[in-house]
Amino acid sequence: MRRTGFFVDERCFWHSGGNYAGMLPVGGLVQPTAAGGLPENPETKRRLKNLMEVTGLIREVAVQSAAPASRDELERVHPASYLDAFQQMSDAGGGQLGLRTPFGQGGYEIATLSAGLARAALLSVLRGELDNAYALSRPPGHHALPDFPNGFCLLNNIGIAIHAARAAGLVRRVAVIDWDVHHGNGTEAVFYDDPDVLTISIHQEHNYPLDTGEIDKRGAGAGEGANMNIPLPPGAGHATWLEVMERLVLPRVRAHKPEVIVIASGYDAAAADPLAHMLLHADSFRQMTRMLRDLADEMCAGRLVAVHEGGYADWYVPFCGHAVIEEMAESPTTAADPMAETYRIRQPNARSQAFFSGLIDEFERYFLPDR
Repeated sequence: MRRTGFFVDERCFWHSGGNYAGMLPVGGLVQPTAAGGLPENPETKRRLKNLMEVTGLIREVAVQSAAPASRDELERVHPASYLDAFQQMSDAGGGQLGLRTPFGQGGYEIATLSAGLARAALLSVLRGELDNAYALSRPPGHHALPDFPNGFCLLNNIGIAIHAARAAGLVRRVAVIDWDVHHGNGTEAVFYDDPDVLTISIHQEHNYPLDTGEIDKRGAGAGEGANMNIPLPPGAGHATWLEVMERLVLPRVRAHKPEVIVIASGYDAAAADPLAHMLLHADSFRQMTRMLRDLADEMCAGRLVAVHEGGYADWYVPFCGHAVIEEMAESPTTAADPMAETYRIRQPNARSQAFFSGLIDEFERYFLPDR
């Protein structure tokens, strides 16, 4: 087994999104739901930790918390004007900044702790204290632009972590693979002109945000070619996502020659998720993790870090996250997927799969013309 870190803090589960019904603020004709609040809720993360405790996997990883990200670390990604507005509103009882990013009193401190978990996970791996690590960060971060929070994301956790590691002289070249079903527009923005940070986003086309994630957005200036968007149509399943990994993601990461691989690990591409229309299951995430773990072994001494992002089926996310952590730790402890047979049957038929494979052919010709 590997020395796998698990960075978690109960305070992150106390982040509150306020009075929402699904994606809509309550008021007028929008009636509160029975559960209340946003789809981004603490149970999707807390139940992953709970499942690990019940199976015993949590005893096979190094569980730890971390200090919040410092103001200096935050300002490497976010302007002072945004951080000041966020902190002032948080101190005054909470509110909303940007788009779909409500928070309660103390939301600023919790968000800095979430970023701190990601930073500590990355630094611990780069220092050789751990082989790999998983940060159960909440609130998530991959939609947070430097000055515009959106999509439940208030601070760009991965961006803050990478900049902290670079400032400490621990790393230069990084690859970020974002398999959250929504486009990682925030992480893309943070590194869009940076040739040393490869950002790859596999996502459902025009889901969220509606107007980002196109394949022709490939970086700017010195960073031209270091951003890769792979927008998939709804209905893509296990075979398609693995084919995308094998034919598009792994070759591009190899070409980049990173010193560490970071996964923006959302689970909303699972078939159970209410905010997307993909057909993955727990073993999909297990196999994608295995691919990146093996690639990290091949290229960067096994250095692999996963940072939790989205995933809104609170009863199913734990099985997907458990599969990822099992694979990172190479643990024999498993959590049997209760929906495995159902989701196997629901995969695209042969004709549909031929369509998806043809689309990947087009992506391959576009992104990897020399292959």
